[in-house]
Amino acid sequence: VQLQASGGGLVQPGGSLRLSCAASGFTFDNYAIGWFRQAPGKEREGVGCINSSGGHTYYADSVKGRFTISRENTKNTVYLQMNSLKAEDTAVYYCATSKWAGCPHPSSPTYGMDNWGKGTLVTVSS
Repeated sequence: VQLQASGGGLVQPGGSLRLSCAASGFTFDNYAIGWFRQAPGKEREGVGCINSSGGHTYYADSVKGRFTISRENTKNTVYLQMNSLKAEDTAVYYCATSKWAGCPHPSSPTYGMDNWGKGTLVTVSS
């Protein structure tokens, strides 16, 4: 199983970025995918999750209304569209696969996430 997040970079406050999570080595469309981030000096936090079919998503309160998760199962790729970025969104962003088709309860975002990719750094600064 391999996951690779990409698309990070430097963006000004209020700007947008789209991250990609490319997956290989497993039946991609059978599993939910989660996005996570870890800011300097802080613990990792869940950003959101999309179920195997793409029909259900949830988001952390801190990003709700600004971030959107989608997936293209034909391309084995999940996306994280980030709009209206803030300085506090600065972090390394990671994707991970769930053991199941559905997302974990939002109160336990890492539950069942058993394969993690390398992250991509997003820096929001003027």
